[in-house]
Amino acid sequence: MNFLIPLILGIILGYLLRNKIKVNTEVLMSASVVALVFLMGIKAGEVEVSATKAVLYSLTLMLFAVVGSIGVAKVLWREIK
Repeated sequence: MNFLIPLILGIILGYLLRNKIKVNTEVLMSASVVALVFLMGIKAGEVEVSATKAVLYSLTLMLFAVVGSIGVAKVLWREIK
């Protein structure tokens, strides 16, 4: 909810000043995205995760995805032929 108020104010301000002031918003948006990614990295670094569990979960998910995709492809291939 906290992001809606600045967003609405920015829309109103942009609408009112659209032909009066030219601002290079690309630089501001790029700096904002870099700052956001940096802060997200800091927050992600704070989380304690067991690397072994994460790797095992990832490999299990990958295995199910590959096997499921191959299974669906084989079923569809039989239906097409």
